[in-house]
Order: sequence, then structure tokens, then C-alpha cells
Amino acid sequence: MNLHELSPAAGSKKAVKRIGRGAGSGNGKTAGKGHKGQKARAGRGMRPGFEGGQMPLQRRVPKRGFNNVFRTEYNVVNLSALNQFEDGATVDIQALMDKGLVKGLKDGVKVLGNGELTRKLTVSANAFSKSAKEKIEAAGGKAEVL
Repeated sequence: MNLHELSPAAGSKKAVKRIGRGAGSGNGKTAGKGHKGQKARAGRGMRPGFEGGQMPLQRRVPKRGFNNVFRTEYNVVNLSALNQFEDGATVDIQALMDKGLVKGLKDGVKVLGNGELTRKLTVSANAFSKSAKEKIEAAGGKAEVL
């Protein structure tokens, strides 16, 4: 195979549709826009969700609940995942990120008590569940709140 023999994959290159270039082109006269109306006008722009003046769906459906914009969202890590650290290690947020247990830090890390911890670890996190703290201390480790 030589450089001059290369060609794009079949069907990947499509000729541009040339509109308004005469009746013979199949897209002459109104250039595929039909006769008059809002969609035929230059600069026509309707925001997403606009329904021609009809009350939009977004406003028609009932709203429920409350979303607190000031809530704290934690990245959660279960105790069972901490077993991949070696015995006696200090586990902090950076160590969790290096192992891929925490991605895209939110408002901090919370350790949950799901699973069993078999290693003696010093765990530093923003929050701990009650059961997680108990299990870490039962394994001989320490839970430090940042």
C-alpha cells in the first residue's frame, strides 16, 4: 500500500447539498424551505422547548420536591475497597485517587461500612459512617476526619 493509493472509507465522504442553485438541482426556488412561514425566514431561531406560543411542556408538568443547591455531595468509598492497600498504610484522598477509587472530587470523600476490612490502616477522609469507623478501629486502624 502506497500513500497515493489511500482513499477514505466508502460512504464516509458525502457531497455537500448545494441549495438554491436552480430548478434542475432539485433544491431551487425556495431552497428546501417551503413557502413562507417562520421556518423560511432568515435568522429564525427558536429556543429549545419553544412550542410556538403554546404553554411549553416544561411549564405544563407539575413540579415536586426541592433541590438544595448547598448540599454536600461526597465521593463514597466502601471498606471492602480499602483492602487493596498494604497493611499499616496511610490512606488519604490522594492515595484513593491514585488507586482509581475516587474520580472527579466533589465535596470530599466519605467512607462507608460496606464489606469487611482485613488490614490495619490509618484512613483520612472528610466523613465516615458509624459502622465504617467501628470496623476500622476493630481492625486496629485509625479513622481521621479531615
